[in-house]
Formats: sequence, C-alpha cells, structure tokens
Amino acid sequence: MAAIFSLFFVLAGFGLSMAADLDVKGSKDNPLLTRMPNFYISAYKDTEFDSHKFNVQDKKPVSIEGHKYYIDYRLNKGAAEPGELKIRRNIQDALKKIGGKVVFDDNQTSTIVLQKEGKETWVEVKSYNHMYLLSIVEKEIMKQDVEANAEAMGSDINSTGHVSIYGIYFDTGKSEIKPESDAAISEIAKLLKNNGALKLYVVGHTDNVGSFDSNMKLSKDRADAVVKALTGKHGIAAARLKPYGVASLSPVTSNDTEDGKAKNRRVELVKQ
Repeated sequence: MAAIFSLFFVLAGFGLSMAADLDVKGSKDNPLLTRMPNFYISAYKDTEFDSHKFNVQDKKPVSIEGHKYYIDYRLNKGAAEPGELKIRRNIQDALKKIGGKVVFDDNQTSTIVLQKEGKETWVEVKSYNHMYLLSIVEKEIMKQDVEANAEAMGSDINSTGHVSIYGIYFDTGKSEIKPESDAAISEIAKLLKNNGALKLYVVGHTDNVGSFDSNMKLSKDRADAVVKALTGKHGIAAARLKPYGVASLSPVTSNDTEDGKAKNRRVELVKQ
C-alpha cells in the first residue's frame, strides 16, 4: 500500500511539473489567430486607440493608428522549442488563408496586412525560439471627443482670421473624404449659410511623412475634395471658396511625435 501511495505522489508531482503555465489575468488570444501549441500569455495589453510602427518592404517603419493589441507568448517549461521560423511561418500562413498579405519578413520579424469586413488590420510578429510577440492594430479613425460646430468656427474666424478643422478624415495618402467627416462638413456649410458674405480659403495640411512634393499635391487634393463636398452636397457657391495645399509648411506643433503629426494633419479655413 505504501508503494502505491508513493507512486501516486510521484505521478501527481510529475503532472504538476508538466502542467501548462497560466495565462496572465485578463488576457486572451486575438480572434484572428489561435496560439502556437505549448505557449502561454505572459503579458497582454488591449488599448482602444494607440499607434505602432510596422516595418514594410523598404524597411521604413509606417505608423498605424487604431485599436491596438499586444500579446507576449512564452513557451511552457519543459516543452520543445518549435524554432522562430516555424512560429513566423505558421502565423503568416494562417493570415494568408483569410486574405492577409505579407509586406515585410526578415530573420525575426514579419508584418502582415489583412483587409477583412471593411477593416484593415496590421499584424507584427517577432519570433524567438522560446517566445513570440504579437502587435496588432485594427486601423480606424480616432473617435472625436470634441466636434467642430458652426458657432465655434465663426468665433475663431472672427477673432483670429482662421480655424483648424479636425473632424475631416482621409485614409493615409488619399484624398477621398471618409463618411465620418459628414458632421464637420455640414457645420462648415452651416457657417457659410449663416454668413452669406463670408468667403474662405480652404487649406489642406499634412505632416512631414513622405516626400514634400507628394504631400503638396495631397494637401491640395484634399482641399479640393472639401470644396467639392461643400459645393456639390450643400449648395455653397464655388466663388466663395478657394482650395490650396501647403503640405507640411505650416505645422501647429512638432512632427517628432505621433500626437504632433496628428495635430498637423488638418484642414484649415482662412478668411479671404
């Protein structure tokens, strides 16, 4: 009987030593990816709006903003190491099966971009033999907590001669106005209708990412798009609006931080 009990405790102890390590409290796998076998989550962060710099083919990091997840996976004690290449290839293949595209891959890091259900998701995996790190950003527009309104716009124009509008949204590198900009465009139209004598320069501004020449064209194209929306959808006379683009020539703050770049990307209304 003593031998049986001794064997039981030996087996029980062996079971405990081989048990999987526990995930950190509050963590979970991202819905896009199951985890590699024999790994647990040692660190986890879910942020409603943040940014991450992803490597792309030219090795120049691209900053992507949106809902960000960070997941740190570690190998269970005693489990065999799968190898960093196997980890990376597994994640690449899983995402490629649902439409993902590998835009960067080197010895330890991969970037995969997925277009799915109207959402663009960027995934970075950094793989090692005993661990791998996932940084995932669901690209989206930050919720605007303070909306521009016609009265406030008019007050700024009367006092300073200009007003910056931050509720007009574009995809990176594009000049098509996104639907979530409708509220801000409508308020600009309201401002113009309430003051029939007001004429405005509509000025597009960018941050300093990309070439100056491309940003100059982009900022002008975005100003054109705003004027087109005001004249076409809201009936504002084209003679009251003149579009211009100044790229990054007139920043309101430094472009050295992501927050600064966001403030510099804007449409400005300037009294003629």
